[in-house]
Amino acid sequence: MTLGIITGLVAGLLIGWLIIFLASPKLMFKESRSPLSFDDTVAKIEELVAGAGWKIPAMHDLQATMKKFDHEVRSVKVIEICQPDYAYKILRENRERIVSNMMPCRLSVYEKEDGSVWISRMNSGVVSKPMGKLVRQTMTVAAKDMEVVIAEVTGE
Repeated sequence: MTLGIITGLVAGLLIGWLIIFLASPKLMFKESRSPLSFDDTVAKIEELVAGAGWKIPAMHDLQATMKKFDHEVRSVKVIEICQPDYAYKILRENRERIVSNMMPCRLSVYEKEDGSVWISRMNSGVVSKPMGKLVRQTMTVAAKDMEVVIAEVTGE
């Protein structure tokens, strides 16, 4: 009987781990299709982010970067976005600075093989769940702000 319980527990843990492992990418990241062209999507995001009081400290053209290394890829830009007031809440606290490697927030705009344009981002609401209250609250608010921007781009 004890062996059956242990076997069931181990099997349950393995199945649970497998489900989490397979579902994690879909839980940790969000992807939305843009009805606009690649360049228009990037421009619209820039406009809306600025209008929402956010800053764009950097934009990375991964297509150009890969070309420098003799690799051809479709259009891909990573837009770093920052809301200084949100960032300050986290960066002023020693114990919260550990999440600074996820700052600033990032959106990625890319083109798929069929020519469709997509926007992806980390699902900050899910990723921040196990973190401390300050990080969780700040990331949740920031995520909601970005979802408003993305909804305006995608028309959702």
